[in-house]
Amino acid sequence: MKRVGRRLGSALRWAHLRARLRAGRRDGGMTTSEYAMGTIAACAFAAVLYKIVTSGAVSDALGSLVGKALDVQF
Repeated sequence: MKRVGRRLGSALRWAHLRARLRAGRRDGGMTTSEYAMGTIAACAFAAVLYKIVTSGAVSDALGSLVGKALDVQF
């Protein structure tokens, strides 16, 4: 009878461990608020980057760089 009790206790411990491991994997991704904040942050970063790239100094530097690249002789 003792042997059956040990097996049952061991089986219950393993079942509990498997349940805890499964419970830890239930995170399916971002929640709606996290998704919204991520989207807003990405849009803000894109707006700042657009302003920097279209500024006069950066635009002139990029134009000069492209012009030099096109004028390279092989």
